[in-house]
Amino acid sequence: MSKGQNQNNDRLANYVEVNERIQSFWAKHPNGRIHTEIISWQDGMLVIRAKVWRDINDLHPYSIGHAYELEGSSYINKGSILENAETSVVGRALGIGGELVKRSVASKEEVENAIKHQEELKQEPDRTNDPAIRSKWVLLA
Repeated sequence: MSKGQNQNNDRLANYVEVNERIQSFWAKHPNGRIHTEIISWQDGMLVIRAKVWRDINDLHPYSIGHAYELEGSSYINKGSILENAETSVVGRALGIGGELVKRSVASKEEVENAIKHQEELKQEPDRTNDPAIRSKWVLLA
């Protein structure tokens, strides 16, 4: 295992996997409810929401979470973007509700994806002097 992999494993040590949060929730709240819904799915971006109730008879959810995914942004999102987004949003909603939060609301999977994305961005060429990008900054200033 490389030094970078060891550092990433250390960074992930205190994060909880979504399946653990789900198992914990159902063990504590067998009459609970988890509802997911697509907010929008256009131009390759999927935005999804999850609502969580501790009891199916509760009028209002005790926790709500949101997540988005981009089609084709990862190997998983090339064929299973909906499933990936749903897993992510359920993990976030449960984390926001306090379910197995050790270090952060982010799940282990979300942190792994963020680390991978950071590594991919490091491989991209520096475009800070690209005229198109500079012109956007001038317009925004």
